[in-house]
Amino acid sequence: MNNILNNKIFLYITEFFAGMSVMAVELGASRLLAPYFSSSQIVWTIIIGTIMIAMALGNIFGGRSADKNPNPDKLYIRILIAAVWIAAIPAVGKYIIMGISALLIFTVNNNFLIIAAFTSCMIIFVFPLFLLGTVTPSLAKYCVGSLEESGKIVGNLGAFNTVGSIIGTFLPTFVTIPTVGTSVTFLIFAAILIFISAIYFVNRKTAKSKVAVSAVCFLLSFIIGYKDNFAFWEDNLKYEGESVYNYLQVKENDSNVILSTNVLFGVQSVYMKDGGLTGMYYDYALAAPLMTGSFDKEELEMLILGMGTGTYGTQCRKFYGNMNIEGVEIDEKITYLSREYFMLPEDISVTTYDGRAFLNASDKKYDIIMVDAYQDITIPFQMSSIEFFQLVKEHLTEDGVMVVNMNMRGSEDGSINQYLSDTIASVFDEVYTVDVNGSTNRELFASSNSAFIENLKINKENIDDTHLYYMMQNILDNLEKYNAGKLVLTDDKAPVELLGIKVIDELIKEEVLYYKDIFKKEGLEGLLEYL
Repeated sequence: MNNILNNKIFLYITEFFAGMSVMAVELGASRLLAPYFSSSQIVWTIIIGTIMIAMALGNIFGGRSADKNPNPDKLYIRILIAAVWIAAIPAVGKYIIMGISALLIFTVNNNFLIIAAFTSCMIIFVFPLFLLGTVTPSLAKYCVGSLEESGKIVGNLGAFNTVGSIIGTFLPTFVTIPTVGTSVTFLIFAAILIFISAIYFVNRKTAKSKVAVSAVCFLLSFIIGYKDNFAFWEDNLKYEGESVYNYLQVKENDSNVILSTNVLFGVQSVYMKDGGLTGMYYDYALAAPLMTGSFDKEELEMLILGMGTGTYGTQCRKFYGNMNIEGVEIDEKITYLSREYFMLPEDISVTTYDGRAFLNASDKKYDIIMVDAYQDITIPFQMSSIEFFQLVKEHLTEDGVMVVNMNMRGSEDGSINQYLSDTIASVFDEVYTVDVNGSTNRELFASSNSAFIENLKINKENIDDTHLYYMMQNILDNLEKYNAGKLVLTDDKAPVELLGIKVIDELIKEEVLYYKDIFKKEGLEGLLEYL
């Protein structure tokens, strides 16, 4: 063997960067999948599970391959192939995800999100991580010179792998993804693996052509992939970027500006340029200030948990004026966008924090608390339990009102909204709901004041804006008193993701039924012609 293989430091460095790259790819996988499938615990479970499968198979293959043919060239060729594959993910990954989703949406009736995410993960990530899984057993073969030092060598390899994995966990999350994005993160770690392999092959004076081919493939991936957006079909985006928590997309037209954190599941925030109603659930939530027994006091106190870009706060301030509004938003980048693109007034303060943690740290009471922290199936369980809603109640004034936006209205018994409503009804004496026309949203109003609906009727008559007046009348006409059941979520047991998936399956069935009929009658050609 040439000197580089006698240098255990180089082999340890290979192990270090292999471990780092595995974790970086795992975190990159979560960000690649999140805009399409959410970043819920279920999606994370799928990512971790498939990667563990890949690593386990790689360990087995790597060990057997090293025993059968202990040529280190083969290991570093595998690392090169893994690097090229990882570099190609930004260029082709999103097309694979959309292709799989388009295929499965017509063939899968249940658990679409789970199956689509799992299939995408298997196709995109298993192979390169299988190859990286061969690194540890192969290096153990090359490093161990005698049985007397085998324990020490294997321990050192494990330590370098672990330290690399630790850095590979923190570096993408806090540095590369927020600053340069997911695509460049994949490219950075692919480049590191190519560089390590290049050092090996240059020293060994073998397979230089393979390094050159890998470099060319990397360059092509860099040119094609690093600037592409997740929603590749969108043109003229006002802003596209990533934060520690979200993929973020701002779009603008003549009438509004909208924020989306998921390319497949709707709008998260909207700013109306004319200052009018949004046509969305925010309009229904405007009833909450009118329900308080303190609407005529000098300044109402409002707290919004899940501030987003401030649509609700901006609307409340516009229509009611006399409000001191505070927001809590866990994603600081969204708060930045709210000031930059959504005209959130500077005197509306926003705290970067988890909503429940904020309540735990505060003893202030509010007239209105808006809970708007539920996004597709990414529902924070700690903000859905009976313990959370008890905490909200403690922070409301005696005649205060909580309004909750529930965004996945299902028709089946045992849906996520039924669980949330039962949980809230176990805490508050009065609970009413109203469905938002033209959407899957449902607004829930809760209070310990039995007169809060009567307050709405009285205060509505003082509204000057005609559109708002008729909106409030529409709410009164459609409000339904909620009859509590026993489906209560707790901190110990709150399977919100599984409950959410049931509703998503139901919604997908309804949405694609029309297209399925076209496909059955006219085939693929007819469907494509229609689309």
